Amino acid sequence: MTPELKAIADFLGDCIPFDDLPEAEIESTVAAIEIAYYRKGHVFEGHNDEAGLRIIRSGAAELRGDKDQLIDRLGESISFNLKGLQCEEPGIKAILIEDSLIYIFPEEDYQELRRRQRDFDRFFHSQRSRRLRRAARHEPNPSDMMRQIKDLMAADVLSIPPDTTIQATAQLMSERRLSSVLIMEGDDLQGIVTDRDIRSRAVALGIDYNSSVADIMTPDPQTISPDATLFDATLFMTRSNFHHVPVVKDEKVVGILTASDLMLARQDDPVFLVQHIGRQTSLEGIKAITDLLPNLLVQWVNADIRAPQVSHIFTAISDAVATRLIELTISDMGPAPVPFCWLGFGSQGRGEQLLGADQDNGLVISDEMKAEHEPWFKAFANKVCDGLNTCGYVYCPGDIMAKTDIYRLPLSGWKKTVDDWTQKPTQDALMRVSIFFDLRSIYGDPKLCDQLQQHMLSRVSGNSIFFALLAENVLDSPPPLGIFRRFVVDRNGDHRDELNIKKSGLMSITDIARIHALFHGVAAVNSLERMQALVKCKAMTMSDSRNLQDALRIVSQIRVNAQARQIVAGDSVSNWLNPDDFSKLVRKQLRDSFTIVMDAQTGVKNKYRQGLG
Repeated sequence: MTPELKAIADFLGDCIPFDDLPEAEIESTVAAIEIAYYRKGHVFEGHNDEAGLRIIRSGAAELRGDKDQLIDRLGESISFNLKGLQCEEPGIKAILIEDSLIYIFPEEDYQELRRRQRDFDRFFHSQRSRRLRRAARHEPNPSDMMRQIKDLMAADVLSIPPDTTIQATAQLMSERRLSSVLIMEGDDLQGIVTDRDIRSRAVALGIDYNSSVADIMTPDPQTISPDATLFDATLFMTRSNFHHVPVVKDEKVVGILTASDLMLARQDDPVFLVQHIGRQTSLEGIKAITDLLPNLLVQWVNADIRAPQVSHIFTAISDAVATRLIELTISDMGPAPVPFCWLGFGSQGRGEQLLGADQDNGLVISDEMKAEHEPWFKAFANKVCDGLNTCGYVYCPGDIMAKTDIYRLPLSGWKKTVDDWTQKPTQDALMRVSIFFDLRSIYGDPKLCDQLQQHMLSRVSGNSIFFALLAENVLDSPPPLGIFRRFVVDRNGDHRDELNIKKSGLMSITDIARIHALFHGVAAVNSLERMQALVKCKAMTMSDSRNLQDALRIVSQIRVNAQARQIVAGDSVSNWLNPDDFSKLVRKQLRDSFTIVMDAQTGVKNKYRQGLG
């Protein structure tokens, strides 16, 4: 091979699925390759496209459907064949979002290689399916609320004749662990009795337990059809305040639907979960909902909900838990003596929480606060933090919680603390500042949070020594890639052959986004929003921003998928993962993501470290 062809062969050897081809197949592929350069904005139309397989050597592209919905975003070493995608997604097109150098593998040679190499062919079948599934996620899907209740109702119904005694009815319900019973004569529905009826219509009124159950039943109860939707049933039962409804088809009872059935049917609906948390009247009720979260994570991952959306859902749930605990505490203790704001720091502040997150919170109080108010706020913070711990948001190992005195201060006290941290930054202070700059108002007066954030941004603006030291923190956790891009893993101890994907991957990316955002006065705290804002203020190129965003999404997705597998296997949720457990494609994506992070860390070093010179 000439040096030019050898360079193409080496590149293809690192591209999936060419990397699994025999050397002879690589050589024949290289011989057929055509090379073309296109400017940003060029469009490849899917219809009548006979060009073959396009492989992006450098640049980036988006695949979009006929309604302009985004199907996929492609970068270096990724290939696509519009003719194949066109079969299932008519009108598909590829739009270059950067100037791009593209290798073209002609259609005839591409199809012939697929016929010769079964695994190569199988890859493009599965790749097409994955991309079209992504497209479907961007299309409106029928709501889960449109399911028919025949799939939700209990078909095994307890029925008794109307002359059954109240005591016998209660005994049968206890034995079957049911909260309702239908009163029937033959196939005719006469009435319904619930456990509430026994309490309020029999026990509370002192009625003889040997009386007929017909004396306390609700006669001629309203019914619903098994073909009704979950939406219909929820609306019907909510408006009528029913908790049990017989299901009838062709004048025959076929089941019963309860409020619990509706709750279970909707328990994986994040909006319902947040609303349901807000209606709880006890700590135990809130905990019962948060106990569902591990299984719900598995369901959401299996439903192909992407990692940023999963994080957004988990953050919304933790916000709802904190808010409800605060409301219940205020209801118990009485109103606060002066305005305050409950702050969320770290991953909660950024909107990037997942399972296993500990508490990072604080309390900023109006400067109207007097010494006699301190006991109320201390008791308040302790009770809320204790409640969060009970609900699975464990105490922060570093005590960064509102129950800790130094993180429960009036606004002026917070400002003084920030001044001390930024004017005389120690390693410990820098660690805390990193968390506190990711802050958000969870409950209370948001103006107190806004004022604190603006004070923080103003104190670091132009402080070159502060940014140089902060850069040291950013550079302290390089991605675990060694020579020849091999993963660097622990060699001993409990995590032998594993790497910490949160510390080595996610935290590095959030640290990079944070330092750039602080330097340029960007108020956003979510990492993706920070990187997008940095492009708008021309502090980061579009290419660098997209690469870093893609790295964050990929590493987050790998972490979420791993957590779901751990839950299914019955293991504790952990950020320690063995790269050998990943597929070849995932390992390549992780290497590419870590390489992007390493390049970005080099940029941080070059930009900020001179502040110590």
